[in-house]
Amino acid sequence: MRPSSSSAAHPVAPRRTANPVTGPPPPRSPAAHFATTDSLSAYWQFYWAVAGAQLARWLPREPGRILDLSGPEYRGAPRAVAAGHDVVTLLPSVELAPRRTLTLVNGNAETPTQRRRPPGRLRSVVGDSTFLSSFASGVFDGVIADNRVLSQHLVTEASLAEIARVLRPGGRTLLCVDSVVLGMALLAEQDCWPELSYAPSADVLLVPWPDGTITRCFTAEQLAELLTDVGLELEWVRPRTVLSASTVEMVMDDDPRALNRLVEMELKAEEADDYVGVHLLASAVKPG
Repeated sequence: MRPSSSSAAHPVAPRRTANPVTGPPPPRSPAAHFATTDSLSAYWQFYWAVAGAQLARWLPREPGRILDLSGPEYRGAPRAVAAGHDVVTLLPSVELAPRRTLTLVNGNAETPTQRRRPPGRLRSVVGDSTFLSSFASGVFDGVIADNRVLSQHLVTEASLAEIARVLRPGGRTLLCVDSVVLGMALLAEQDCWPELSYAPSADVLLVPWPDGTITRCFTAEQLAELLTDVGLELEWVRPRTVLSASTVEMVMDDDPRALNRLVEMELKAEEADDYVGVHLLASAVKPG
């Protein structure tokens, strides 16, 4: 991996307001910033707005059956339902099932196209998202594995093989994983210098997080190879976001209405390699 001087290559903590009594708060580390998805922060509002726009571009034009493995925090299932798709969401427990169906996506009203098309159905199923034994082979038109779920499944090969199995021929998958860029930042923060020196060339990079969990990080080449090994064809791989957290926070501090412009800027970004993104987004199709 070649080094990058881009600020987007490094998770940068957002600006934080100083307390007049205690003084300025300590800077947030990469791990502290990316380990929790604080929906109220400007960066995470931007992040999920970008994720929603990327999903809208990826969704099949014709209504179909989609399996969502992304967990209860994922915000894309209502968008897919609004676009006319029947979505099965896999949850770790029944207590995490959604209480109501959302009518707005990212705070915006549905588009005229969505209003003309009857919405699909959202069903919640409790099960293991690693081994999809509850589902027959070839029954889904799409599988969404966003929200870094495959990085949390350390044997990612097994999860991808199951995704390939339940997809019908011609079906597609959208997935998001942690990148080696984020992994190296976390290792450096924890003073894991011997491990950091081998990280760029490691076949498998497992990184501990402050909360005790472990994540698996990927380069674009490693992700493409895994998809090919399970019989899927890579359509594209790119960073989830190119703009750094500090840039987003600075712009939105100056103009809280700048969110839509930032999202448009992100979607138009031509640079798309794994050296500048903390998360990688990929799309693949099952031949046939």
